[in-house]
Parts: sequence; structure tokens; C-alpha cells
Amino acid sequence: MHAEIVEAFDVFRDLIGSGEFDCEPQDGGHFYIAHKPGVMPKLEKESKLLNDVFGYDSRIMGRDELHKKFVKDQEAAGAMFKPDGISIHAAKLAFGYINLACKLGATIHPASPVMGWKVVDGVHHLTTPGGTVRARSVALATAGYTPAALNNRTKNRLMPILSNSITIRPLDDDEKEACGFQVRSPLTDTRTLRHYYRFLPDDRVQIGSRSAVTGDDAENPKHLNALQAGLYRKFPALEGIDLDYSWWGWVDVSHDMMPRAFQPDPDRTIYYAMGYGGNGVMYSAQAGRRMAQMFAGKAQGLDLPIFTSPLPSHGILTPFRRLGQRFMCLWYHFQDEMM
Repeated sequence: MHAEIVEAFDVFRDLIGSGEFDCEPQDGGHFYIAHKPGVMPKLEKESKLLNDVFGYDSRIMGRDELHKKFVKDQEAAGAMFKPDGISIHAAKLAFGYINLACKLGATIHPASPVMGWKVVDGVHHLTTPGGTVRARSVALATAGYTPAALNNRTKNRLMPILSNSITIRPLDDDEKEACGFQVRSPLTDTRTLRHYYRFLPDDRVQIGSRSAVTGDDAENPKHLNALQAGLYRKFPALEGIDLDYSWWGWVDVSHDMMPRAFQPDPDRTIYYAMGYGGNGVMYSAQAGRRMAQMFAGKAQGLDLPIFTSPLPSHGILTPFRRLGQRFMCLWYHFQDEMM
């Protein structure tokens, strides 16, 4: 699994570095930042495991080194640095994929949801508002936006979780000095309900975290307020700066926190790649590659569980998942902030 992930980073680097499109990549590693001193022993054990068992070049740094050389996150007690971590412009990446696919001969129909699906004599009939598509094979890469009724093989096998993100105006020189951003790498803190943040190419700060439990509550201002409070705790010099942009969307979290690229029924030409749990920017490129290999009958050697087992399901507990999520969010918040 470790080798698969390391290879996935290389596949992603090759793809975005091909010159076919520009998504403003910033390849500078990943800083996993301890949001309180009690987390440091866990990071130290994880770094030792990565280095001793997998030969991975992670390292631990204290608060002083982090502040002096990388970023002045005022919550930070230290950090673990991992050499694999890439920041990108998400919209430019998405449109880059679209343009590259079209250049290679694909036809893309946006705003054309599949509303019905049946199989007739081995041929898939996919009903859309504009007509019916017939296909010998179907690949699902719909992530957190997979409709429950789309196909029984994917029904209730993902737990869509809302993630919220904000940016502020570009920082002036004094604010940049106070925040101490010397890297534009992805930064993640060690909360279970974690914050992910970075310094954008246009000198804005972006920060995101988990959001509302349900879509109906997604635009409640309290979620933006919570993100702003998180930003100000890390960078007090930014307190009072208004938001410029905010957005939210669904993350496709699997019940075992593992992705899948899988053919759920060997007798049916259906495949899916999803379940990235917030890490899909990088791994979805590799998952798409693996799914293509399955399509082409070149999946020999893909014997990891993420290729040989389906996404698990909560079964009869599915109607109660959101209730459970509410209680777990309260518990995680208590662990993150009080313990």
C-alpha cells in the first residue's frame, strides 16, 4: 500500500508536469502540524515507522524550527514533514483533465446526470435528460456525488461528508511577516476534525475543515465563523480580515477510510473508483489509471485489497448514519480541543 501511494504521487507529478495544462502546482512536501504538545509523541512514532519500516524520508521538527524556516502557526507544537505533498489550483486541474480527455478523443457531456440505468442483452442503457447512452462498459467516478439509487453496487457504500473552505484577501507585507509563510506546501493539523491550509500563489491564505452534517445546513454562517476562528488561532495577525471567498462540497469517505478501484461484479462490465476521503486530488489520478487497466484486461498483479474488495456498507444502519455523525463530531471536537 505504501508503494502504491508513493507511485501515485509520481503518476500525478508526471500528469500535471506534462505541459498539457497548468494547474499551478507547488510541489514542496506536506507538513503535518501538531496542534497541541500532546500529539508530538504520536507524530514521532509515525515518523519512525515510516523511516525504519518503509525507508521513507520523513522527519520531525520542533516549534522553533517550524516557525523559523517554514510557517509561524501559533498553535503548532511541532510538525512531521513528509516529502510527498503537492498544492494545485483545483478548478484549473479539473478543466485541464477535461481538455486533455477531449484531446485524446473523449466526448464529455456536462450537466447530463444519469437518471436511469438498465442492462439489456449485456448492454448498459443509461438514461439522461437528453437521451439514452448505450455502453458495453461503465465506469463510475462520481465520488461524494454518487446518487444512492444509481446502482445497487454503489448504494450507501460511501459516507459523503461536507468540507468547507475559505480565503481572505491578499496579505500585505506586514501580515506576511507576522504569519511567516516561507512555503506554499499543503499544511494539515492533527485534529481529527482537521484543518487544511496553505499560502496561495496570489498571497491569500486558504483554510478548510469539516462543515455541516447535512446539505440543508451547509450555508449556515456558523460554519464560516468556525473556520475564521480556526484561522485566527493559527495566525492572530489576520484577525478581523474579512473573507473574500468561501465554498463547500462533498468528500467521498468510505466506511473503512480506504479508496477502491474495483470491478464489483465479474459478470458485469461495471467498474468504480472512489472513496478517497479527502485525498482524491492526488490518488484519483492513480485510481483512474488502475481502473483503465482493469478495463483493458491488464489488471494482473493488482492484488491489494483496494483492488480486490468492494467498498463496505453500513447496511441496515445506513438511515442512522447522520445521527451517528452528529455524536461523533461532538466527541471528536472534545478530543481535539479539550483533551
